[in-house]
Amino acid sequence: MSRKPAEDAVSELYASCYRRLVGVITLAAPSRAEAEECVQEAFLRVLSRWDHVSQLDSPEAWVRTVAFNLLSNRRRKARNAIRALLRHGPPPTEPPPSPNRVDLTHAMRRLPIGQRQAVVMHHVLGLSIEEIARALKVAPGTVKSRLSRARTALAATLREETTHA
Repeated sequence: MSRKPAEDAVSELYASCYRRLVGVITLAAPSRAEAEECVQEAFLRVLSRWDHVSQLDSPEAWVRTVAFNLLSNRRRKARNAIRALLRHGPPPTEPPPSPNRVDLTHAMRRLPIGQRQAVVMHHVLGLSIEEIARALKVAPGTVKSRLSRARTALAATLREETTHA
């Protein structure tokens, strides 16, 4: 007697009961989308356990049980997260950003991504030219060029914004 590959057997099981399982789990879930996620995750788990699940009287019942357990775990994690938030209180209020910070953020967004990366890595993180070059997989000369061009562009943009303010 030949056995079907696990993927084929699970595909058949999926086709035969996915919609029914989503319908059942939806009755207990906060949304259909969450029910679908739980059922899909249960089917992913059945793939690695097919040798065991295929021997059960009802593989569908196994998938359903796993989906319900996943739903319970999600609810428990959400409750715990809410409890943790309540324990720590609301986050501290932050004052709005200063005009200088807004100007710098705006100016940085106008730079090409390579120049932005170089500026942040060098001036914010304090990395050396060589460290940046290794991280970005470019030559050290490229990093120096990006930093130079970025400084020139930032100076011009920030000068322009302060004269228009």
